[in-house]
Amino acid sequence: MLIALLKLLGRVPMRWYQGIGVIVGWSGYWCARTDAKRLRENLYGSGVSSSKQEYRALLKQIISQTGQGAAEWFNAWYAPRREFDRLCAECHGWEFVEAAQRRGKGIIFLLPHLGSFPVAVRYSGQRLPLTVLYRVPREPWLKPVVLSGGQNAGVSMAPADLKGVEKLLQALKRAEAVALPPDQAPNSGGGVWADFFGRPAYTMTLAKKLQRATGAALIAGFAERLPHAKGYHIQYHAVPTECFNEAVLNRVIEDMVRRCPSQYNWSYNRYKIPRAAMKKERPKARRAVEKQEESH
Repeated sequence: MLIALLKLLGRVPMRWYQGIGVIVGWSGYWCARTDAKRLRENLYGSGVSSSKQEYRALLKQIISQTGQGAAEWFNAWYAPRREFDRLCAECHGWEFVEAAQRRGKGIIFLLPHLGSFPVAVRYSGQRLPLTVLYRVPREPWLKPVVLSGGQNAGVSMAPADLKGVEKLLQALKRAEAVALPPDQAPNSGGGVWADFFGRPAYTMTLAKKLQRATGAALIAGFAERLPHAKGYHIQYHAVPTECFNEAVLNRVIEDMVRRCPSQYNWSYNRYKIPRAAMKKERPKARRAVEKQEESH
């Protein structure tokens, strides 16, 4: 019953979701004060805007874009294939993916929360075997919704735990592709401190470890939301594997965000101090806290 409803919602025209999304975005901004405060602080601290006037204009765009990203979730995962392909008619950089496929070592897609994450996942998964890392929702009823979305998009879902990591590793050994949200702070201690827009952020080591274990190619990408419900511009580019580490990873994400700052998830708690980080790297965690306090 639930899946049937989700597929029905996937048939709602994108322009409706974008219109509703603006209302959702502004409502969330005024109601979720903690997230709104974090959004403003992260945006201001990033330095992507060169003046107060530009900052205020960008902030308004981000609020609307954030709501549109939430509202279009059903459309992204459940829109009929023909309609989805129509919305994703513009793509640049797929030749990097094809070149990586010819190497036969597997592909690690680095897909940050920029533009539409599910659209980027689905576009990739409809064109090659893809396993996606996801964080299991806290609400039990959401898990089948997420899994069914992946199934409808033709991708395999791997939970963010040891079993999920093993699933990613096996997929790469079969020369398949995996996708990671590289800007998501790991909770289990699988991270190191690296600057992100000038501030220490606990950054996942998984991408580096998987690449070194398999020799897989690294491809960064995102799905930019086009105005007036015209669809999405899918963008990919190759990331050099030589000397790849967490600092390089964050710079790659920064470069993508600067191309499309209004569509980044600035309200995400990117600079949080996970408990695992406090236990594993207590001195570095303390320095991170001190540096964050200095920035306020």
